[in-house]
Amino acid sequence: MTRAALLVLADGRFPAGGHAHSGGAEAAVKAGRITDAATLEEFCRGRLHTAGLVAGALAAAAVLGADPGELDAAADARTPSPALRSAARRLGRQLLRAARVTWPSAELDDVARRFPKGAHQPVVLGLAARAAGLAPEDAAHCAAYESVSGPATATVRLLSLDPFDATAVLARLAPELDRVADSAVEAARRAARDGADALPAASAPVLEVMAEAHAAWPVRLFAS
Repeated sequence: MTRAALLVLADGRFPAGGHAHSGGAEAAVKAGRITDAATLEEFCRGRLHTAGLVAGALAAAAVLGADPGELDAAADARTPSPALRSAARRLGRQLLRAARVTWPSAELDDVARRFPKGAHQPVVLGLAARAAGLAPEDAAHCAAYESVSGPATATVRLLSLDPFDATAVLARLAPELDRVADSAVEAARRAARDGADALPAASAPVLEVMAEAHAAWPVRLFAS
């Protein structure tokens, strides 16, 4: 295993399509839920403990060798919003394209055949981490970090927020991110023993509702 592979996978410049998605921040800005660094931090904290926890557990479970089909079904069941399911699959498809070139593996090729329209992004993230020789903890940290870094980066563009302030938000959330990633790995290990139903199902109803509204906008800066 090379830990540097984690830096490649988590790099915002990795061509996985994340730059086109705001993680719900665009809708939250329009609704007045994000107006400055303080409200961005509140938004990211909520997303970390819900979507971030679920994504981290799915990614870690994929590294541990869980069946991708079962994990994809579990991700579907934990994503009530059709708009978010669609976005997750688009992101998964793009990430899989990049991962197959970066870390070629028969397992990634098989997932591409099984899910021609894309598997859920956290599942693909875990499989990419596995192909790169990374550990479940690495995949969980990467997924958890993506759950907050995407909205933070998007808010810089949406509000012209000082990027120093946005980065400080991520730094303040770092201890919580570590704890969420640890919880995600623990859940993934339970799921390896007890099945996918043991994965967390933390919900964020407001994010789901806002995602459906956002998908209907005629003009938007981000895909989700």
